[in-house]
Amino acid sequence: MKLVSYQRADDGIGFGVVDANADALIPVEGDMLVRYGSIRALLETGDEDELRAWADGREPSLPLDSLDYVPPLWNAEKVICIGVNYPKRHPIHGDVPPPEHISTFNKFPGSVVGHGKPLIQPPAPMSDTMDYEGELVVVIGRGGRFIPKEQAFDHIAGYTIMNDGSVREWQKHSVPAGKNFAGMSSCGPWMVTADEILDPFAMRLSTRLNGEEVQSAKAGDMIFDIPTLINYVSGFLHLAPGDIISTGSPEGSGASRQPQRFLKPGDELEIEWSGVGTLKNRVVASPV
Repeated sequence: MKLVSYQRADDGIGFGVVDANADALIPVEGDMLVRYGSIRALLETGDEDELRAWADGREPSLPLDSLDYVPPLWNAEKVICIGVNYPKRHPIHGDVPPPEHISTFNKFPGSVVGHGKPLIQPPAPMSDTMDYEGELVVVIGRGGRFIPKEQAFDHIAGYTIMNDGSVREWQKHSVPAGKNFAGMSSCGPWMVTADEILDPFAMRLSTRLNGEEVQSAKAGDMIFDIPTLINYVSGFLHLAPGDIISTGSPEGSGASRQPQRFLKPGDELEIEWSGVGTLKNRVVASPV
């Protein structure tokens, strides 16, 4: 099941189920919307099967290409990102050995936009090092603390996609500064429930910039795998339903390339994970 969050015409945020043809949406309405006001609220109840049964046989009424997308877990309590988690040339420090420990940082409200929304390049000179990173996102369905690795997948509700947008020059100041420019990251287009992914380690990434593939990897290439990440993060945080963990990005981001290649207005970015979908955004200049 694919779940989409979108801006409704009445200024509220709704969600719905993508139909079997993956071209239209069955909006959650009426008593179901009152009961489950968002994807996060649905995950907090654990009633995904009930929603699936409700949507079965219903006719979709909203074409996907007409939606004003917002991030699937737009109201997540925690947006946790993982630093260097693939063998790669570090975008700031160059050729360094693989990390000994997992590193984390957070995305703040306003830094992440939905599928199809513009990625905002800040004004010069900040704009000179605007970068992209395609990442697989784990969505927590069952909360917990000190989650054992062997139980990690029992706590996953599904998966989505993140563009971990960065201003590399500001990342030299601090990771939070470089990673939290307004409207520079994106997430979506939807959340895919975990039952649709037979082998999470086999999922493949293809990041394309203006149609050219610039990143390619599979989830099994991670230095710290998904169970290890969940075990680690739940060691210092209580993970809650709807929390998301963006699992890191492989070689091929602009600052890791030689020569470096940064984003500019007009660039089209596509981040595809097999079994999940494709997140698409276009870079625009800041109106400031």
